[in-house]
Amino acid sequence: MTMLPARPTPKKLGLVIDLDTCVGCHACVVSCKEWNTSGYGVPLSDQDPYGADPSGAWLNRIHTFEVVPEGGELIGQEGEARVVHFPKSCLHCEDAPCVTVCPTGASYKRAEDGIVLVDEDKCIGCGLCAWSCAYGAREVDIAAGVMKKCTLCVDRIYNEKLEEIDRVPSCVRTCPAGARHFGDLGDPNSAVSKLVADRGGFDLMPEQNNKPVNKYLPPREKRALGEGARTTAVEEDTSGASGLLGWFDRALSGTPQEGKAQ
Repeated sequence: MTMLPARPTPKKLGLVIDLDTCVGCHACVVSCKEWNTSGYGVPLSDQDPYGADPSGAWLNRIHTFEVVPEGGELIGQEGEARVVHFPKSCLHCEDAPCVTVCPTGASYKRAEDGIVLVDEDKCIGCGLCAWSCAYGAREVDIAAGVMKKCTLCVDRIYNEKLEEIDRVPSCVRTCPAGARHFGDLGDPNSAVSKLVADRGGFDLMPEQNNKPVNKYLPPREKRALGEGARTTAVEEDTSGASGLLGWFDRALSGTPQEGKAQ
C-alpha cells in the first residue's frame, strides 16, 4: 500500500470554486479535456466519439441541481427555488484514501505541494482508488487501461515557458465567469485562503474526514428588491424619433406617416 506524506504538506495547491458565480457553461470541462487530450499532463482517450455509443474519460464534470429551500415551492413564488451548478473533480485530499488503498504505489500525494497524482507506469487499472474515492473523481481510461484524475495541470503550473498568467490549471484560465480560483490553501495569507475565509468556504462531504484541499464558496443569499425599486418596465418616449427608426415607430404604432393623406 502507498503511504501519505509523513507530515501535512506545508504547501497545499488547490482550487476554490464559487457556486454563486458558476453558470454551468462547461467551458472548464471542455478546456480540461482538450488540454489533457492534446497535451502531456494525462492524455485522455475517447472510444467511438462520433458513433451511437460514445465513451471517454473526463477529469472535470459539472452537476446541475435545482435547490428548493425547506417549505419552498419548486414552481411558485419568485425566489423560492434556484439552480446551482456544481463543478467536481479531484479534491486533492490531505487524507486521501485513494492513495493508501493503491496496491502498487501508483497513486501518490506529492510532499512538495500536496497534489495527488497517478503514476501510469505503475497503475494496473484495478479500480480500488475509484471505489475508495467518496467524490467519484477518478475515471478509468479504457483505451489506456489505467485510472486517471485531475492533476491540477501540473504540466502548466510549473512550466516557465508559459506566461505567468497561464501558469494556472486550464479550467481556471478558461472560466469566463471567474468562478474558479487557484492557489496555495496552506498559506493563510494567500488570495484563495482569504477568499475562503471571507465567503465561508466549505469542504465537500466533511463527514468523510478526507480533508479535501479544494473548497467551495456557497451561493449568496438572494436579496429582496428595496422600496422604490423599479419593478415594471418604463415606457420609452419615441415621439421625437426621426429617420428609419421614426418611420418604424410610426408604422408599428399606427401613427399616420408624414406626407400621407389622413
